[in-house]
Amino acid sequence: MHEDNYSFQKMKKTHFIAIGGAVMHQLALALHRQGHQVTGSDDEINDPAKSNLATAGILPETNGWFPEKITKDLDAIVLGMHARADNPELIAAQALGIPIYSFPEYVYEVSKNKKRVVVAGSHGKTSITSMIMHVLRHENIEFDYLVGAKLDGFAQSVQLTDAPLIILEGDEYPASVVEKKPKIFFYHPHISVLSGIAWDHINVFPTYENYCSQFIQYLQGMESGSELYYNAEDSEVNRIVGLASSHLKAEPYITHQFHYEDATAVLTTDKGDVPVSIFGRHNLLNLNAALKVCLSLGVAKDNFYKAIASFTGAARRLEKIAEKPNLVVFRDFAHAPSKLKATLDAVKEAMPLRRVIACFELHTFSSLNEQFLSEYAHSMDAADISIVFFSHHALQMKGLPALDNQLVHSYFKRPDLLVIDKKEELEQKVKDLLTDQSRQTCLLLMSSGTFDGIQWKF
Repeated sequence: MHEDNYSFQKMKKTHFIAIGGAVMHQLALALHRQGHQVTGSDDEINDPAKSNLATAGILPETNGWFPEKITKDLDAIVLGMHARADNPELIAAQALGIPIYSFPEYVYEVSKNKKRVVVAGSHGKTSITSMIMHVLRHENIEFDYLVGAKLDGFAQSVQLTDAPLIILEGDEYPASVVEKKPKIFFYHPHISVLSGIAWDHINVFPTYENYCSQFIQYLQGMESGSELYYNAEDSEVNRIVGLASSHLKAEPYITHQFHYEDATAVLTTDKGDVPVSIFGRHNLLNLNAALKVCLSLGVAKDNFYKAIASFTGAARRLEKIAEKPNLVVFRDFAHAPSKLKATLDAVKEAMPLRRVIACFELHTFSSLNEQFLSEYAHSMDAADISIVFFSHHALQMKGLPALDNQLVHSYFKRPDLLVIDKKEELEQKVKDLLTDQSRQTCLLLMSSGTFDGIQWKF
């Protein structure tokens, strides 16, 4: 697609095809802050991308694709996953021979001379990446980063500077419509984490074996002697590491030793107890992965614990969004079956006396696909009251056939499960459930979407 010796130091004029994506617009903003001349197009741009691009002065004037924007003086095209193969701007760029990069290819090119840390796996990536970033900032260590969520203390989710280190959240989804290989294949890490394996992205990886093979190829592609920290509590991770890591310095990690005191997780360390703001076994497993990486990067163990004590979590990762007498509300990104179960188990263990109401939206392509729904069996058993919501609009947008409420109900294998397909009905049901002010309650809102645009008020 492009010449390997292309000089990014000279690159000053970059056009983004599908600039409105969550990570794409953040990369555009990062380049804009570096002084690059940034332009872009998209057929739909929503907030927060719309507001962020407008504030920076690089929001496209009109939605749509405009091949006339593709001119010979462009140094590079960054192609988003949202763009299709017949995109008129892409076709124009190909005709003119302008270098075309998916965003992971672009990020690698500008970080070739940096030490690269990549957090990979089916779940926990954002949390581990965020923890590492939080500790490094606490230690005043200069670094660049790419993370998939908003994090307290960081104005943006992508930063590219002259820092000698970069921390990358790496997902296994294809890089672009032109480059179909997973994003993680392009980062070439010196240090990597493999956090867990649980089948996802059924629209891209049609079988479990095909999905697992991506991680085997990823490990095999890492340079000999690179460091790998892997989740020893995941049997599938152990299998894959056994198959593909003989050339790496592979070291396992497990859940950090802890106990609860009044719903607060307290770490057991060599220097005594350390209370932390996060909770749940999955998060304390993630914490130990972050510890391994930070120690490798030169952070003293005592300093790690001092820093992690103030980490409050990434946005939408068991994020507390409301609290009042007898009610606490968390928002979580959980959408895959393993994530759903881990989140519910965490809340029930930390708050055993509270009534837990779990409200989960089927929103991803996989979760709305009947072929995948059986994977959700018993995933919501831990909650006292479980509700599954789906939107017919979301099905239409993803080109999927209609779902029947009773069909959805059958796959979760929970007789008292409530299945709702109208947002007004969902709002009213949650409101009714919360009218009992006498009971201590935890409400969990779990989705990678927005519950069809509901504006929750508590």
